[in-house]
Amino acid sequence: MPEHTVASFDVELQGLRSAIMEMGGVAEKMLSEATSALVRRDVELARVVVEMDSRLDQIQREIEERAVLIIAKRQPMAVDLREVISAIRIASDIERIGDMAKNIGKRTLAVSGQFEPQKVVLGVNRMSDMVLAQLKDVLDAYSQNNVAVALDVWERDGATDALYTSLFRELLTYMMEDPRNITFCTHLLFTAKNVERIGDHTTNIAETVHYLVTGQTIAGERPKKDRTSTESVRGADA
Repeated sequence: MPEHTVASFDVELQGLRSAIMEMGGVAEKMLSEATSALVRRDVELARVVVEMDSRLDQIQREIEERAVLIIAKRQPMAVDLREVISAIRIASDIERIGDMAKNIGKRTLAVSGQFEPQKVVLGVNRMSDMVLAQLKDVLDAYSQNNVAVALDVWERDGATDALYTSLFRELLTYMMEDPRNITFCTHLLFTAKNVERIGDHTTNIAETVHYLVTGQTIAGERPKKDRTSTESVRGADA
């Protein structure tokens, strides 16, 4: 960030960044622990994840209040205005990431004690690890104004989508093979979708970082590889 003649303005902008990084840390912890709770069937840890979401919501409200106050007091322009707008956007994406992680925790509570195809659970865990790495990297890109890292995260979203499509097919197979699998596999399917959506939000943040640093949007379409909607329609038509 450029330095300003009014030092308090720099402090206010840095305060926004610090709050974003705090939010990001909470979201990382929620995703990591939600996945661990699912794999280990740890209902107590799942409840902790659900309760953590209120802290994320609180920080988001604080960021929005700070941003509105900065705009009212400083009337920022150019890169300063992008700094404030980007903070609002990123806080919104992180809040949604927290909602998705909370949903994973709730799904873990719902399937407690049910039959589980462990292979697919581990597939969701692997997908979560990929998305968690994206989240960590895009937060680093934001803290360092690193466009190259942001673009790398943006391009990696396709791999997450491809893995989700593979899990989608596998879960449908389990459900068709044995009706007793339907309840658990349905919850797991929603869990995998939540993880995939978290990946989409990290991509949103990557786009915001690019906008913050360059003032331009990323050219081209996202590298999406989620084929589940097409396959569902094809299956219905068969």
